[in-house]
Amino acid sequence: MRRSLGYVLLALSGLLLTLAVLALVWAPGVIKKTPLDVSTRTLYEGEAAKINTATNEFITQPVYAVQETNADSENSSDEHVLFVETSCLVVDTGGDRVCVDGDDPNLITASIDVFATDRVTALGVADDNLPPDTPVHEGLVNKWPFDVEQKDYPYWDGLLGRPVDMVYDGTESILGLETYRFVATVEDEAVEVAEGVPGTYTNVVTVNVDPTTGSIVKGAQDQQRYLDNGTQVLDVDITWTAETIANAVDEAETNAQTLNLLLRIVPIVGFVVGGLALVFGLFVLRRSDSSGRRSASNTSVDDKASTAGA
Repeated sequence: MRRSLGYVLLALSGLLLTLAVLALVWAPGVIKKTPLDVSTRTLYEGEAAKINTATNEFITQPVYAVQETNADSENSSDEHVLFVETSCLVVDTGGDRVCVDGDDPNLITASIDVFATDRVTALGVADDNLPPDTPVHEGLVNKWPFDVEQKDYPYWDGLLGRPVDMVYDGTESILGLETYRFVATVEDEAVEVAEGVPGTYTNVVTVNVDPTTGSIVKGAQDQQRYLDNGTQVLDVDITWTAETIANAVDEAETNAQTLNLLLRIVPIVGFVVGGLALVFGLFVLRRSDSSGRRSASNTSVDDKASTAGA
């Protein structure tokens, strides 16, 4: 019975130590990757003004913006994940905050973006499964890599068609979660302010990122567009809604806890408990062997005594 217990402890030790090694060596490369089932809905709110070309009026109104990002899992791979992102900016009239069709007078802007990112670095990449003539996004697009560093990162600007510097701007606590704040600033860049209309563009994009998972938990932008003659045609100042921020923080904390369990707690428990099981298993087997030898020795002595008595 004691010997069986020793073997059980050795088997348990081998299992726990194997799990600990896998958690340290193998698991990070598998777990710290952008998942292939991403589906998010981000809601902004704020104010915007768009010039009325018929009246030249430029009136500030409350607005909301909807951004829906979905991974195309069928066309993604172990290295890259493809995304389809739709967004719209709409005058807020108090109704449901959804994207409206192109004929709705409350629609300010709308766009569809398709891109691929590396599942480890989160940087935009070229991919054979992207639709033909799709511009390759460079830099970060919709998330940061795991284990975010306090440094500047390249960040994709769709209007410019190139990355800009996303500058590390310190830490900030959001609903109890410590985040890294990054700011990208664009000043008077030549762009098409509308299709076929040249002008200039200024924008300040601020994002707060969970340093463990790289997920964005808050975003804001303050954007202006001007015609070449200096006439302002668009002014947008929007920030994630409180509900969107709260949901993002909850998800980031849950994912960080899962990572901590798999990559820290499991190795610690595996090595400590596995090591103890190994020591006690060997101890039990050694005691069992010693008891067996003593029993055999006692039996031999008894046999000799019986023979001498006869």
